[in-house]
Amino acid sequence: MAQPNPAMREMTGDPIKDSVLQRTTEQIGKLYKMGHKLGQGQFGTTYFCQEKATGKAFACKTISKRKLVVQDDVEDVRREIQIMHHLSGHPNVVQIRDAYEDDANVYLVMELCAGGELFDRIVKKGNYSEAAASALCRTIVGVIAACHSLNVMHRDLKPENFLLANKSEDAPLKTTDFGLSVFFKPDEKFTNLVGSPYYIAPEVLNRNYGPEADIWSAGVILYILLSGVPPFWGETDQAIFNKITRGRVDYSSYPWPGISASAKDLVKRMLDMNPKTRITAKEVLLHPWIAVDGVAPTEPFDPAVQTRLKQFSAMNKLKKMALRVIADNLSEEEIAGLREMFKAMDVDKSGNITYEELRGGLKRVGSKLTEREIQDLMDAADVDKDGTIDYGEFIAATMSVQKAEKEENLFAAFSYFDKDKSGYITVDELQQACIDHNLGEVRIEDLLKDVDQNNDGRIDYNEFVKMMRQNRITV
Repeated sequence: MAQPNPAMREMTGDPIKDSVLQRTTEQIGKLYKMGHKLGQGQFGTTYFCQEKATGKAFACKTISKRKLVVQDDVEDVRREIQIMHHLSGHPNVVQIRDAYEDDANVYLVMELCAGGELFDRIVKKGNYSEAAASALCRTIVGVIAACHSLNVMHRDLKPENFLLANKSEDAPLKTTDFGLSVFFKPDEKFTNLVGSPYYIAPEVLNRNYGPEADIWSAGVILYILLSGVPPFWGETDQAIFNKITRGRVDYSSYPWPGISASAKDLVKRMLDMNPKTRITAKEVLLHPWIAVDGVAPTEPFDPAVQTRLKQFSAMNKLKKMALRVIADNLSEEEIAGLREMFKAMDVDKSGNITYEELRGGLKRVGSKLTEREIQDLMDAADVDKDGTIDYGEFIAATMSVQKAEKEENLFAAFSYFDKDKSGYITVDELQQACIDHNLGEVRIEDLLKDVDQNNDGRIDYNEFVKMMRQNRITV
């Protein structure tokens, strides 16, 4: 008897286990009205849609489950959703609203970008001024730097995957299509051949690559932004791949003689055949040609997780407890990326991050923090003061502000503290929360004074929301 192909999807008969999202969802038709087609991809079609309750416009990527033949296809969809949640809050990443599923399709509802693709603008204009190309490249590489600092490799960067938020000349760019993206660990190498021909790095063709491949793709985009044509051209995919493997780039034909030496220097460093010596995302952002007004920033690029930890260190204890409550109630797909990051830092797999592991993890993502600053971050995230950061503390400290400030999450956190459902968090309820969270000796008066605006000795919902929304940060 023939053995079943292990790569094929196997059904268990359990509707939850057999579903792609592995949870029940609302019927999308009850919440959204579908409209015209916006685009077509390998696995799905994107439509305009409108939220029935508010009239707000969104984009809906509809993925046919019939096309998810092997288990890897299903995992790809799950990972795409997880990664979009993981990157939520970044101003240049298309924001995911929610995911739904029925018998036929999976639906990803996300921010609508009505300005079309960056590629359309490149084709229409031919080649930009260097100033315009520099600004666009700064945004593109800024997204790559944020992705890499959060242990995400995009793997399919191309102009078509950068959408314009609206039709204005200075519309912000939004990165989309994380269908090929993966989480990576330090020094991890990938072997599967993915991407779009013009933008594929030579090491991807050699099936031994890491996040450096994203910089190569961005270098190809920059070459196109400056010249209007790709650096590697061929009539067939194989012809393009042959030219990429040879690595000869034309910097002598029009318009390159008129392009600045600094711009050429950056393109050459991004299209370095050797990924080990290729310029990093952080280094690109410090390049004189990329810097605003032509001056390199004085501060090095700091990874998003480090920025979030710094923000966390300024919060009061009640806010930290509330974030822990929210973190404990986030869906699995919303925290999958942070879980991977925690696992990468937790070298000894103890379930807790020590000072040494935190320092090592920050060093791997290029942190320039001093020993004192790392200790301050450790102290800030270690709410129960046991000398380590456990999984829940890490999620609370590093989840994006967007998730923390969602109305339903804020209400759930307030309700957690308001045990008697009186509409107020009282001194007794605060005391119990401190005990539940192992905070030891805490002056309740100190917790109250930062939050209790009307000095009535208790915290109402509006005061709680104001506390949670103070000290916003954009990562």
